[in-house]
This record gives sequence, structure tokens and C-alpha cells, in this order.
Amino acid sequence: MIFLVVGADRVDAGKTTFSVGLLERTGGVGFKPRAGNDYWFDHDDCLSALEGGRLYGKDAARLADAGGRGRDPESLNPVHRLWQPSPSGGSGLLGRTDREFVVDRVDEEFVVNATVDVPDRVADALPLADATRVETVDELNALVERTYVPTFDDLAREIEATDLAVVESYSDVALPLQSIDRAAITVVAAVEPGRVRLYRGDRYCRACEVARSSPKDGTLEKRVPDVTEYLEPLERISLPPLASGSRSDPRRVAEAYAEAYGAMLEAAREV
Repeated sequence: MIFLVVGADRVDAGKTTFSVGLLERTGGVGFKPRAGNDYWFDHDDCLSALEGGRLYGKDAARLADAGGRGRDPESLNPVHRLWQPSPSGGSGLLGRTDREFVVDRVDEEFVVNATVDVPDRVADALPLADATRVETVDELNALVERTYVPTFDDLAREIEATDLAVVESYSDVALPLQSIDRAAITVVAAVEPGRVRLYRGDRYCRACEVARSSPKDGTLEKRVPDVTEYLEPLERISLPPLASGSRSDPRRVAEAYAEAYGAMLEAAREV
């Protein structure tokens, strides 16, 4: 059984806090197939990982801690992208005008954007001497097919073999794994500040098939608002704002969001 947590708001929707509490409530196993952070705006988080010669974000670290199984963040988040601001503007390698991709971690390997300057702290901390370097979107897309896609396929099989998996998407992307068995997605929680909307997994996945795509990161992806416009939620449930101390404690999150988690479990029993 898979609970999918997606964000209906691109920035700070609250997906990770919701997922952490859901793991505490259900005892499930957390996964975040793709993640990223910004060397400037998330600098402390970047340095925390880089000091150990690693690349991961705080969301994956929170999910790993909440699972209580002694997992490394990399094990539940096989692909992580490091961004940095792009003050000079321009469309950049991935068509972004505000930021540029610097380094990807794909499992234990690294991919470097050869069109940008890698910060010294990053270059010194990570083993990039033998990393694959890409200069065009075509090169990156070819590498995605050879390397990223098999990595995601392996993770999808692991998720499908898990009794209860909590899969957190990234940004406002509707499906973080294309290869996952969509029939195994039981309930989808679309989180945004102040509320969550719950959907049957089968209906949500059918809506993903007809929703329009948006160009993003060298691929075509479906966005949560473009999917949910086709659907009526099972329930709309308010989520109270949480102070930082509560957000960092899975038990307090589980208590605060108990109504939403109870509704998800009830919906799963009825599917």
C-alpha cells in the first residue's frame, strides 16, 4: 500500500511535515525519490551534508529520522539536485531564469553541470574529479535515460515491495516516479498551507494521464493543480499551523494532524 504526499503549492506546502507525522501514525517507510536544495538559500543544510562529503537535503534527513530504522537519507532519496542562484539571468541549461543546476547525486555517483562554476566548498567536499559532466539538455536527457531512470525503477520496486510506503513528491509535481505501479497508490494527500485534500489513488492517477504537461528540468511533468482540477476530493481537512518545535517532533505532528491521518486510513480501508 502506498500513500502519496504531493504539494499543491510549489513553495513550503508542508509535504515533509505531513509525511513525517504520517510515518509516526502508521509506522510506514518513507521515500522521497527526488529532492533538491539551493547552495545559497539552504546554505546551512548544504554545509551540514557537505561536511561529511555527502549531498542530501533536510527533507530526506527528516524522513529518515522519522522512520526510526537507521536509514541514511540517500537510501530513501536516490536523486538529489544542488542548485544555485543565477544572477546573470539567461535561460541556463535547464531553462530556468532564476537558478542553475550545479550537481546531481544519482545514488553514489555525481553529475556536474559543465556550463556553470561549481562553488569551491562543493568541489572540495564531493568526489567530482571522475563525475560525468554535461553541457546540453540533450546530453542530460540521454544520461537520464541511461542512469537516472534505472535508479528510479529500482526504487519503485522497493516501494512496491514495502507493506506501507509513504512517498513524498517534490515541488508541486504530481507523480515523483513514472515507473511505480499506479494501482498500488491507495490514497493521495495534496498538501498546502492550512489544509489537505484527499483523493483516491486510482482516480488521481487517471487524472494524471489526461492532465496537461509543463516543461521542467529537461522533461515533461504533470503539476498537482493541473491534475486536481479534474477531481473532487474525498475530503478537505484543515491543518493547523505548527510552531517549529512541533514541526520537528513527529509525535506532535501526528497528534496535530490526527484527523487527516485518520481520514487517510479510513479511505484506504474503503478502496
